[in-house]
Amino acid sequence: MSQSWLELDGKVVIVTGGASGIGKHIVEVLKGVGADAVVADMSVETGDEMDGAFCVKCNVTDPASVTAMVDAVVEKYGKIDALVNNAGINLPRLLVDVAGEKPEYELSDESFSKMFAVNVKGVFLCAQACAKQMLKQGKGVILNMSSESGKEGSQGQSAYSATKGAVDSFTRSWAKELGKYNIRVLACAPGIMEATGLRTPAYNEALAYTRGVKPEDLSTDYSKVIPLGRDGKLDEVGNLVAYLVSDKASYITGTTINISGGKSRG
Repeated sequence: MSQSWLELDGKVVIVTGGASGIGKHIVEVLKGVGADAVVADMSVETGDEMDGAFCVKCNVTDPASVTAMVDAVVEKYGKIDALVNNAGINLPRLLVDVAGEKPEYELSDESFSKMFAVNVKGVFLCAQACAKQMLKQGKGVILNMSSESGKEGSQGQSAYSATKGAVDSFTRSWAKELGKYNIRVLACAPGIMEATGLRTPAYNEALAYTRGVKPEDLSTDYSKVIPLGRDGKLDEVGNLVAYLVSDKASYITGTTINISGGKSRG
């Protein structure tokens, strides 16, 4: 079905962390509906293309790198219509390793700081840099990628959940600050999603330990925990993002849209 009704043709949308995982699917969906999607990621080189999308190398935790990324996009396109703050990291960690068997999976200053640097500081830096350009234009959209864990909490993922709670708070506050300037700020919170290709054996081992199970016993039976009885599809997140950054969602701001198949609260 044609999605031209979104009227995203020629809209410039930056997707941080757009070279892999959910970010890559968001880029693909945006390109499919006519947007000029920009991949901002540490794994690409500025000026390259990824499946037709313009790439800009960016470390979201580095202010100079973020500024250079925004400058490169404006130099090429002359504007930024939307930012999708997607770059993030999740390191499963327990507050206390009660069993005392794997202290490396206990939350440390290093793991805490790494998650907050990418998931909170990175969101702030990219939003601020893009908002300054959007203020010059008189319009724009900032979409922050949150998570159902930011609303519900998650065993073994307390720090990650806290970063996503911060993202939700950023979203509400920035929407109040920027609304008068015709800049919308909102978020979406995916729940359990299909495999992105980013979950390594090391990640699964850490997650399993924090849940008190073996890696091979991590549950994939969603019928009892998700009302729709299945995991979410990455393109479903991409479709939601495409709608939210379009003018069809012009009266939506200051809120986090839940996309979890009914598993978590809105």
